[in-house]
Amino acid sequence: MSSKHKLFEGAMILTAAGFVSRIMGFFFRIFLSHAFGEENMGLYQLVFPVYALCLALSTSGIQTAVSRMTAEKTALNRKTETGDILGIALGLTLLISIVEILFVQNNAAFIAISFLGDERCTDLLMIISYALPCAAIHSCICGYYLGLQKTGMPAVSQLIEQAVRILSVLLLFAITQKSGRTPSIHLAAAGIAAGEFVSALFAAHSLSRRSRLPQTFSVKNLGKNLRELLGLSVPLTANRTIVTLLQSIEAASIPICLKLYGLGTSEALSLYGVLTGMALPCIQFPSAITNSVGTVLMPAVSATSTTGNRTAIIRLLKKAVGSCFILGLSCCLFFLIFGRFIGTLLFHSDTAGRFIITLAWICPFLYTNTSLFSAINGYGKTGFTFLINTCGLLIRIGSVFFIIPYFGIQGYLWGLLVSQLAVSVLAFTVLLTQTSKE
Repeated sequence: MSSKHKLFEGAMILTAAGFVSRIMGFFFRIFLSHAFGEENMGLYQLVFPVYALCLALSTSGIQTAVSRMTAEKTALNRKTETGDILGIALGLTLLISIVEILFVQNNAAFIAISFLGDERCTDLLMIISYALPCAAIHSCICGYYLGLQKTGMPAVSQLIEQAVRILSVLLLFAITQKSGRTPSIHLAAAGIAAGEFVSALFAAHSLSRRSRLPQTFSVKNLGKNLRELLGLSVPLTANRTIVTLLQSIEAASIPICLKLYGLGTSEALSLYGVLTGMALPCIQFPSAITNSVGTVLMPAVSATSTTGNRTAIIRLLKKAVGSCFILGLSCCLFFLIFGRFIGTLLFHSDTAGRFIITLAWICPFLYTNTSLFSAINGYGKTGFTFLINTCGLLIRIGSVFFIIPYFGIQGYLWGLLVSQLAVSVLAFTVLLTQTSKE
């Protein structure tokens, strides 16, 4: 099967799973907003920067490195080395995630008060930390399958994770209500841990059934593969960690700067909950397609560039990037027309509707950037993705600290639009330069 057909087939599988998962998650967020309120949604969203930072340290770089190395070894007909790569990756990521659990458990109160600015996040951090080792196992195995361009298992595991998350929260919510107690937003954090645990079990079970996976390490290649994996994953992890840290600073600072604008603690947290828990998920909902394209594009570009087929790469990029941009334009128009209606109907919030309309303008750039970054990473130019991401984040952080105190949340939305535009221009320039060298 050609790279183009594999890309299309893989993207279709991941897109289907992504859409189903997004639909489930979308209505689940509606349930959370109605069941716990805007302020509790703000608390729930506030712990995600810490969780994302832990995942960046333990999984993001290693998963990408596993996917890229597996694709390269397969293209060079050295499939026996892929088992070594996966085994090394699992050991590294599990070790890191266990250290993270111990750190978060021992410092949850300090993180909640000093970094997130709200002591009520302490228990949420304690609960969500249990998801980290499960997410580590899940991500490494998915990276291995994506490197083989076999998207079935990652797609199914994504659906399982989402389904278990939702069903566990609904079950706990019903049990709590039946016992006469008031359900807490802590149930949502427990759902994340439950979903990751079951999806990790499924991924491990699927891996154990792969008859072609080597049962033992090749001692001869172990050291070489370890050095290669570290050579790829360490820069990726460092880049992703710094980017996620900046994102965490950005997210945690929004409620604080809203208080400088003149809002109270409850009002600032509620506004933050509407933005991050309602409006942004609406805008990001169609990105199930672009995320799927980006996920399969990276190993496809890596494998194709190994063969030196420049024409095939350019054709691949035109289809992927062009499709994402057209989708972004279509979604921009849709949200401009129906944004206010969506906010009022689904979330019973006029504020959410206004945010959706403003955020609609970032759709063409947001969706296209996914494929651009995946292609750049496929070339192995991860340093450029780091620099571009950092540039965009600095623009957004600047809008948080220097514009929100004077113009409120609207200033942050303006900064978000400018940052996505700048990222698109820089990423396209880097990719154009790289393809011209082929």
